[in-house]
Amino acid sequence: MMKAMVLEGVCDLRQNQTPLSAVEMPDPLPGRGEVLLQVTACGVCHTELDEIEGRTPPPVFPIIPGHQIVGRVLACGPGAQQHKVGDRLGVAWIHSACGQCQHCRRGDENLCPQFVATGRDVHGGYARLTTVPQRFALPIPEVFTDIQAAPFLCAGAIGYRSLRLTGLQNGQRLGLTGFGASGHLVLKLVRYRYPDAPVYVFARNPNEREFARELGAVWAGDTGDRPPESLDCIIDTTPAWKPVVEALKNLKAGGRLVINAIRKEAFDKKELLRIDYPDHLWMEKEIKSVANVARRDVTEFLQIAAEIPFLPEVQEYSLEQANTALLELKKGKIRGAKVLNLA
Repeated sequence: MMKAMVLEGVCDLRQNQTPLSAVEMPDPLPGRGEVLLQVTACGVCHTELDEIEGRTPPPVFPIIPGHQIVGRVLACGPGAQQHKVGDRLGVAWIHSACGQCQHCRRGDENLCPQFVATGRDVHGGYARLTTVPQRFALPIPEVFTDIQAAPFLCAGAIGYRSLRLTGLQNGQRLGLTGFGASGHLVLKLVRYRYPDAPVYVFARNPNEREFARELGAVWAGDTGDRPPESLDCIIDTTPAWKPVVEALKNLKAGGRLVINAIRKEAFDKKELLRIDYPDHLWMEKEIKSVANVARRDVTEFLQIAAEIPFLPEVQEYSLEQANTALLELKKGKIRGAKVLNLA
């Protein structure tokens, strides 16, 4: 029997409920083509809040959340020969895809109609053990500890995909609205890869703004503040709609807003009515969404981060403290990434 933190059903975190229950459940067994991992670390992501509060609910309950998993192979199922016992591997939001559709064939598995999400559609990493198809278990560079590697598997990879979708060139101005785990990793990446591209950060929390300045942001303001210059591109990582409206005002002609959020909270119709075509969308401004991650996003980002190298800012919690980490995330108590240490 293994220990796990499970979500029994949708709940409202505004009521300070503790959404996850500590349970013991039978050890999972690897199926054909799967490996069994002993989980040593698992990142805590805002998408877990979306699952808990019903914006992207699991298809069945109970479910073990968690999709930034680092672990070691304990056993290989029938036909699983790609990895061996003892290998250190990572599991991201992408648990599997069909491998046959046009999206999968060109490497865009994130768009596959049969995309399966770790910790939502199947059990994830808030547990001592987990299973994953061998093709979607990814090697972790040796330069990182388990705790350091965990945030790279989602916050880093989805941030990397978002940055790629902006089309940012060195010397252009990038905005980040929202400054959690993904935002702080994007800022670090930009400082190394695009040294002449200044980064501007929008965040409600003054502590997050100060943290952004510490990491090298040239300017940090509240969500509704105007930066000193208009921006070439902006990445939105917030769960709300207001930052989207405000970000559009801050784009220059031909600028692009990339929305990095699996779901948005219910919007206030008054906010959308504030959209003014000349101010927000005129001059060929673009809006593009980000959908999930593909394996290549994860592997490319891990390689880049290892070559630089750079590390995430991390707050550690035990498995039993998962509810604490989630409630702090809901309340905006964020400095970098939150990671469960199961070693």
